[in-house]
Amino acid sequence: MPTSEAALRRRVRDIIERQPGTHGTFAARIDLHATKLSKSLSGKRRFTSLELYRIAEVGGVSLDWLLHGNGSPPPVARRDSDERSAAGSAPQDQRRREILTAAWRLIAERGYHAVRIADIAQACGTSSAAVHYYFPGKQDVLNEALRYCVEQAFARQSAELRQIDDARERLLRLIDAQLPRPGQVRHEWSIWLQFWAEAALRPELRALHNDFYARWRETVVRIIRRGQRQGVFRDVDPDEIAVRFTALTDGLGIQVLTGASPDGIERMRQVLLDFLDQELAPADGPAGG
Repeated sequence: MPTSEAALRRRVRDIIERQPGTHGTFAARIDLHATKLSKSLSGKRRFTSLELYRIAEVGGVSLDWLLHGNGSPPPVARRDSDERSAAGSAPQDQRRREILTAAWRLIAERGYHAVRIADIAQACGTSSAAVHYYFPGKQDVLNEALRYCVEQAFARQSAELRQIDDARERLLRLIDAQLPRPGQVRHEWSIWLQFWAEAALRPELRALHNDFYARWRETVVRIIRRGQRQGVFRDVDPDEIAVRFTALTDGLGIQVLTGASPDGIERMRQVLLDFLDQELAPADGPAGG
């Protein structure tokens, strides 16, 4: 992600200074520990691409401005008092989320390049000018919509998996959650497909895409290690299995969405269960079910 690190840190500080509350408050809003934020601002660590996306989102700026200084600087927050400013920002945050939700659903249904600002505004019951208030250009809102959709999917998936203690059951639940059934999950798969295509063509999206993909693989790695500790998975290299499992899942998902798999979702599920039995099952029983 080519940019001047010193200039980047200055722009992050500019965003923070224009926000209500303390540095700690801002760190919490971007899901970053305050110590890490301080180290990044002092140059002792680098911001990750995901952190930069969150900073841009919370700061109300485009990623292009944050990384390169191009475009409009962050708006000045009203500071009659920090408490009133924070309360006033809640409706704006809600409207921003509504715009992003409408945008990603339209992208899932129509395609990344077919969605217009006017379409997003109509879906939100607002004006194109209101959308531009939060996102300076079409590319800004579409890119943020891709990120927002994937973030929400990860958050929902993580919440579901944390409720399951047994690693074998957790991995089976993960498989079920990945099956592109009609509705929310199929729309999220559509977003993933388009994210892959855009990242392949546009280098500026690759760092974020790769962060998300690393999280996907790491989810599988953690479950396998948990299963090995619990004795439900045999001793294998979790990283190697995660690479193969995620590649298999994604390839099968593409076949389902494009109609290339004659048996669709059930075939995808069975192939993944067979993979788990072959690669993870202990000697005394299968991993699948």
